[in-house]
Amino acid sequence: MTTPTVVVADPLPKQVLAGLGTRFTVRRCDGTDRPALLAAVADAEALIIRSATRVDREVLAAAPRLRIVARAGVGLDNVDVEAAAEAGVLVANAPESNVVSVAELTVGLIISALRNIPAAAASLRAGQWRRADFQGSELSGRTVGILGFGRVGRLVARRLAAFDMRIEYHDPYVLQEAADPWGARAVGLGELLSGADVLTVHLPLTAGTRNLIGERELRLAKRNLLLVNTARGGIVNEKAVALALAEGRIAGACLDVFAAEPSVPRDLLALPSLLPTPHIGASTAEAQTRAAETAVSAVRDLLLPVPEPV
Repeated sequence: MTTPTVVVADPLPKQVLAGLGTRFTVRRCDGTDRPALLAAVADAEALIIRSATRVDREVLAAAPRLRIVARAGVGLDNVDVEAAAEAGVLVANAPESNVVSVAELTVGLIISALRNIPAAAASLRAGQWRRADFQGSELSGRTVGILGFGRVGRLVARRLAAFDMRIEYHDPYVLQEAADPWGARAVGLGELLSGADVLTVHLPLTAGTRNLIGERELRLAKRNLLLVNTARGGIVNEKAVALALAEGRIAGACLDVFAAEPSVPRDLLALPSLLPTPHIGASTAEAQTRAAETAVSAVRDLLLPVPEPV
């Protein structure tokens, strides 16, 4: 009996791939090498990817036997879901895999920025002792505005509530009652923007959320605002953020995601009030393992026959 062929186009932990056992033929390739990817999927029933591999109509057309694309991660920006549906190919992801990691990074960035930790560390490494220059701010008593109150947004609220922050959120798809455990209050977008000391973004990137935070929105903000985006690049307009920071209309920004990764505008990076990180929200061993396990499980569940009842 021929075993199903599974193409693994991005790195996965070896111990997770071992879960495919001997019931699959596992073929690895570099998904960023387009000719290699197209050749590898020619007879494949399953394709497992992370964020580097792009699955579009060309890839789907090259894989007539393909039944599932499993993304070991949350976002599906790199998968043409509509084309996959037309081809009868199931698309699976791992929506719960990195939520804790992203929430923890969000809190870490907020604390790092408000307490000037990166600048203070760099100063000390440079042989300076400038203690008086790094006076920061407490989280306690401040208002955090959470834009998007889904899985990650709620985890952030839970953690920041422990710091005695006031929690406000804007999400038209979440009822007020769902927020009660953290004392969160649902508000309109304008009120969220004008009332927040910290604004943190936890939305998917869609046509409706692209450039949601731009020039007009940032002009509603307090001058002491710290803007944080660990969701998706493109939701926050980077030119508008650079201008607001340069003019001192907001106090700072922490950006883990950018519109055209890995390209980041140099004028934005040059601003000392920006704390940038290279899309590391899901970059924990635990999150990567959970995502890979979910993707492998989706492949096994679809392709392995269900045993007949005894």
